[in-house]
Amino acid sequence: MEINRRKFLKTSSLAGAGLALPGLNSNPNPFAPGKTPFKSSLNLGFIGTGLRGQGNLDLALRRKDCNVVAICDPDPHMIGLTKAIFDKHNKSQPLVFDKGEKDYLNLLQMENLDAVIISTPWRWHSEMAIAAMEAGKYAGVEVCGGFSLDECWQLVHTHERTGVPLFFLENVCYRRDVMAVLNMVRQDLFGELIHLEGGYQHDLRHVKFNSGKEPYGGGVEFGAKGFSESKWRTKHSVHRNGDIYPTHGLGPVAQYLNLNRGNRMLTLSSMASKARGLHNYIVDHEKGGPQHPNAKVKFNLGDKVTTMIQTSNGETIVLHHDTNLPRPYSLGFRVQGTKGIWMAVNKSIYLEGISPKAHRWEDADDYLKKYDHPLWKRLEENAVGAGHGGMDYFLVNAFVECAKRNEAPPFDVYDAAAWLSITPLSEQSIALGGTSVAIPDFTRGRWTERQATFAFGDEY
Repeated sequence: MEINRRKFLKTSSLAGAGLALPGLNSNPNPFAPGKTPFKSSLNLGFIGTGLRGQGNLDLALRRKDCNVVAICDPDPHMIGLTKAIFDKHNKSQPLVFDKGEKDYLNLLQMENLDAVIISTPWRWHSEMAIAAMEAGKYAGVEVCGGFSLDECWQLVHTHERTGVPLFFLENVCYRRDVMAVLNMVRQDLFGELIHLEGGYQHDLRHVKFNSGKEPYGGGVEFGAKGFSESKWRTKHSVHRNGDIYPTHGLGPVAQYLNLNRGNRMLTLSSMASKARGLHNYIVDHEKGGPQHPNAKVKFNLGDKVTTMIQTSNGETIVLHHDTNLPRPYSLGFRVQGTKGIWMAVNKSIYLEGISPKAHRWEDADDYLKKYDHPLWKRLEENAVGAGHGGMDYFLVNAFVECAKRNEAPPFDVYDAAAWLSITPLSEQSIALGGTSVAIPDFTRGRWTERQATFAFGDEY
């Protein structure tokens, strides 16, 4: 059963990628099953060697089946930090592409390069992923929010024309409690699912600002004077107003609801609060104050953005974006069905007929241990020391194993397009006063035939 699910995806998604769109060149699919043999080792390139890229690269260098042959980043400081990781692992230094923002195109021309992992600022993700697919490199791209529906369609069109897979690197799908709850959902402990929630709720003010000297924040500067993410991430709060980072919440929810695989998102409606958090941070900070130039910046992004989604199977989803106010970290997951509910924010659960007291919360820990996903049980030791509580190991491991086998990834280009589209659609809805807007079907009807394959037990 599990193997058939994986075979179905491999043959229907990769071979089906050869379905040419009208007006597009129908090239032979080099990634069709049987055309490219299994690789015992993978030659990897890393485009973007900031802090996120360095974390992924460190995991790749731990492996015996990965050769990191090239890195690309225009920032000499980040290149230097990345080279030190090779020394730490006693690995040969890679080719370095650091001649400006477009030097990644030269990296993609390397004949001995099998796959790339893209961990750059958000505005580059789709452009680089499209170029990687065009160059015939198995493409892994870090998560963000999209900039337009056209961008989302370009990703789909490029994959379908070239046949090259795109792996959308959503690590939260591999979080241990998230996967335990997925196991419970599939064993019907919650009954028929009715309502789900998730989001990105994380105080990032220290990330969005820094002094330009301290590597992990501590000031009120951003843009040209910033370090790492503060160079670019804060600008999104200046110019945009929507759910600009939806996939950490939506990715796991998509697995619970089999989105794009027998179910899909139909419409969304978004609303945004006023923006005060970042301005207050600047004014109140010891390195800022009312007279600081950044105190005059008008931030457009609402401090709390709420998006409600309707699915074709009748469930509702609520996504939260909340990064500019003081708050503890929580992705805010909620899974509610006809038999019970799980709430991650208070680590509680209630299952009708199973919980010992009616209408009383239980601590979820015992259930999360009992229903710990088989993937975590099998590979837990390998994940020790990996980022984000170990889930980054599972993500990089899945990417490497899928790329070695030329298999379709668990989160593919259709998922990427649908999840990325939440951002421009939420911006549109907010601009129209919360009006409901349609979510495109990026599979063009194939969602009715595609099967759920993620984490059924035969994965790596």
